[in-house]
Amino acid sequence: MTPRGPDPLGTASRRAALRLLDAVLRRGESLEAALPGATRAIPGGPDRGLAHAIAAEALRRVPDLDALIDSATQHRLPDDAKARFALRIALVQVLALGTPPHAAIATVLPLVDGGPRKLVHGVFGTLMRRDATLPEVPALPPLVAERWGAAWGEAMVEAAARAIAAPPPLDLTLADGDAVAPEGGTLLPGHVRLHGAGHVPDLRGYADGGWWVQDIAASLPARLLGEGAGTVLDLCAAPGGKTCQLAAAGWQVTAVDQSQSRLARLRDNLKRNALDAEVVRADVLEWQPAAQADAVLIDAPCSATGIFRRHPDVLHRVRPAVIAELAEVQQRILARAADWVKPGGALVYATCSLERAEGEERAEAFLANDARFVPESVAMPFGETERGWLRTLPGMLADAGGCDGFFVAKFRRGL
Repeated sequence: MTPRGPDPLGTASRRAALRLLDAVLRRGESLEAALPGATRAIPGGPDRGLAHAIAAEALRRVPDLDALIDSATQHRLPDDAKARFALRIALVQVLALGTPPHAAIATVLPLVDGGPRKLVHGVFGTLMRRDATLPEVPALPPLVAERWGAAWGEAMVEAAARAIAAPPPLDLTLADGDAVAPEGGTLLPGHVRLHGAGHVPDLRGYADGGWWVQDIAASLPARLLGEGAGTVLDLCAAPGGKTCQLAAAGWQVTAVDQSQSRLARLRDNLKRNALDAEVVRADVLEWQPAAQADAVLIDAPCSATGIFRRHPDVLHRVRPAVIAELAEVQQRILARAADWVKPGGALVYATCSLERAEGEERAEAFLANDARFVPESVAMPFGETERGWLRTLPGMLADAGGCDGFFVAKFRRGL
């Protein structure tokens, strides 16, 4: 066998993209968690960014890419076959990212050896000769479409498919009206929306502080608490958007999270924006505050299916068992944190999830189990309300760029 020459320039990024897809689709890891290990051998930032972009775009399009692959093979490739992974990477580059076909296949073939190499080359060539295209609206993974359709209806599933077609706009939350910030659209007071914003640290006013990145839906939980009226516990607080909101609104904030790396980001956000909060590294299921607070905000750990536009990996790695496990954790946190609210105080529970088990069902169960609290009606310019709590879904604000999926409930403790 004649030895092959050195890999074409750019192969390292494709090899890293393959590792990322394998981590998400085969091992169930998150894309962000897998990124450092998958790109360790790549020295340059742009090449790492390319690997992430290829993997993320492929994850947006897995069902459609697989349909193309299956249309050009006599026998269906196993879901975890390396040839299928390589073809996903080659095809998504050409059909979604604008890479020339010769560059896409040249940098993918080194990822496979032996017979699969010939197979990959043949299937790719067949699809290029057919002028294969991807649909304008991606198909959601069948299990996700079925689950969301049962919960929210087919219109929501169609809206979610349209929402994942492209990365979402960038939302900024302003500390106050005097903050130096980029010019953009405004959907709520203290909000700026940017389309095609580019690198965040290069944006106007970043070094000055006064604003932070936060999807408009993620800004709703802290907005429900209004202007500072005493002490507030911000539980599961990192990376700190809600902490900054509360501090900017005048609350005396204690921010609690157990992740060291995420707390580092929280502290950076506070420092850059010249805001104050007590930061505690702890597991809220083990930690105990020194005293009750006037308000408690729980941004509970969840499946994060509501942020699928930015993190398409959740569509492939989150299964019903994971949702059920996280829902049980949320119920325990709610029950524990309820004791930390002063009589007459407010408790806000939020998740960035599109699963009823991590929203409506948890709020109902909490009220059934703790007679000290009653639901408090909330009102926002967008979002659906049920029993006074708030739900944002794909399709809302669609003409303005959409929003993440969130559930938010506010409860008031009796005197």
